[in-house]
Amino acid sequence: MRQRQLFAPTLREMPAEAEAVSHRWMVKGGFIRQLASGVYSFLPLGRKVLRSVETIIREEMERAGAQEMLLSALQPAELLQQSGRYDMYGQDLFRLNDRNGREFVLGPTHEEVITSLIQQEITSYRKLPVTLYQIQTKFRDERRPRFGLLRGREFIMKDAYSFDTDWDGLARHYDAMYEAYHRIFTRCGIAFRAVEADAGAIGGEGGTHEFMAFSESGEDIIVSCESCGYAANLEKAESMLPAATDESNSNVGTMASCVKFHTPGWKTIEQLVQSVGCGAEHIVKTLIYMADGQPTAVLVRGDHEANETKIKNLLGAETVELADAATVQALTGSPAGFAGPVGLAAPLLVDQHVGAMKEAITGANELDYHLKHVVPGRDFTAHLTGDLRNVQEGDDCPHCGNKLSTIRGIEIGHVFKLDSRYSGKLGATFVDAAGKEQTFVMGCYGIGVTRLMAAIIEQNQDEHGMIWPKSIAPYQVHIIVMSMQDDTQRETALKLYEELRSAGIEVLLDDRDERPGVKLKDADLIGLPLRVVVGKAIAEGRVELKARTGTVEQVPAEQVIGQIREKLLS
Repeated sequence: MRQRQLFAPTLREMPAEAEAVSHRWMVKGGFIRQLASGVYSFLPLGRKVLRSVETIIREEMERAGAQEMLLSALQPAELLQQSGRYDMYGQDLFRLNDRNGREFVLGPTHEEVITSLIQQEITSYRKLPVTLYQIQTKFRDERRPRFGLLRGREFIMKDAYSFDTDWDGLARHYDAMYEAYHRIFTRCGIAFRAVEADAGAIGGEGGTHEFMAFSESGEDIIVSCESCGYAANLEKAESMLPAATDESNSNVGTMASCVKFHTPGWKTIEQLVQSVGCGAEHIVKTLIYMADGQPTAVLVRGDHEANETKIKNLLGAETVELADAATVQALTGSPAGFAGPVGLAAPLLVDQHVGAMKEAITGANELDYHLKHVVPGRDFTAHLTGDLRNVQEGDDCPHCGNKLSTIRGIEIGHVFKLDSRYSGKLGATFVDAAGKEQTFVMGCYGIGVTRLMAAIIEQNQDEHGMIWPKSIAPYQVHIIVMSMQDDTQRETALKLYEELRSAGIEVLLDDRDERPGVKLKDADLIGLPLRVVVGKAIAEGRVELKARTGTVEQVPAEQVIGQIREKLLS
């Protein structure tokens, strides 16, 4: 491609509205343009990167035995109502009605659609197993679309679905996809890790893994142990429960009856710590949540943070959110900050670390008062006890006891064991070898293709622009002519351009009538793997060859193609 003809409107300044690094560089480099909040158009350079990523995905899906298809983005709403996800997605769904009043949604994902299709087409175990996949646009009306392609309302996803007769078959498909994902992300040149995860709105039983790209701009936190290899998303991560101790804080006391004391305006953990003189680990926070519309109290230690995913899972609830101020006042008789478990008329969900406490300070359900010497099990009784808090840096690994560490990441893929989560609700069955009707055993496997593109840039960029891995770069070589008015420079560059194209190497020729400085800045911004500069040195038969992050080499013009081939193969 000749750059004079390429539609790649680069910007001289960083776009003010872009927050994430990947968002800034893709807009400045002419890869994408925003159409609306969370909705983007892919310009030629961006589309070429997407096609390269999609090619890698297709190759590895075929290698894993999956067959490509394309499902409709327009889905009948009754399918999601039947599975129970219509209400679960709530306002995240784009809804519309046809001229006859039938309700449809724009697909957030396709579990219901593929299950309905298989239900119609496969009735016997003889046609199983089967794995199907697609690469297609998805739609979710995010409340706060942000960070460019990292969280949009319209995005491209690869979603695959396996159908088996039993769990052994599902396990084989799951492992095959797990390995395929490792190959895909490795080939895309991204640093990642597979971690244990929560199934979320997709659902399913028997385990799930997220594939996380390491990035400080990531919205997720990865918890890991370098000693034994344990790794999990923060939503799922666990730590070793400390044994109950006989040690006590002198200001907390030991095993006396609970006593109410005045705490004027001390409604935060920090205020209590400073005023009472105890550690936050001796305080219990009582948080009031609405779980499927019902008030529930969640108890965690003062130095811990509640994990809403774990709370939801323990309750088996569809929705969990903090109660508003009016609900807290009506339930506890006090404003937020003074709620406590003693005498509270609501189910108590108690984190296991609270259950292990000898005694604690809690709210007194009265404005400006707290209780001390509160003993779990004596002064209040748990409705449910479990792991309800976020793991923290330095906690003990649940498997080996060594220290856990945390790092931020971007979710780029997710694999699920669905079991009969959808086939059961949609009545999708087949007849087994014994003539009995059975529900399909399903798995699903997703990759955020556009998000993967952004995550690659988050890891591969510097102060000058993007640094594309060779496997997915829009072009492998960037030829820059310093002066198009110089006959020798122009003719040499055109000869190299044609020879590289004939060799099957994708090349971009900068034949614009721009200043050399502009061309070099744009080359760094676009970030192609190799750059060939044809300048004044061609009078001596030499050109400059430089990797995007390497040093300049003076190379005889007749040798440059051979060296390019070597570098692209290395």
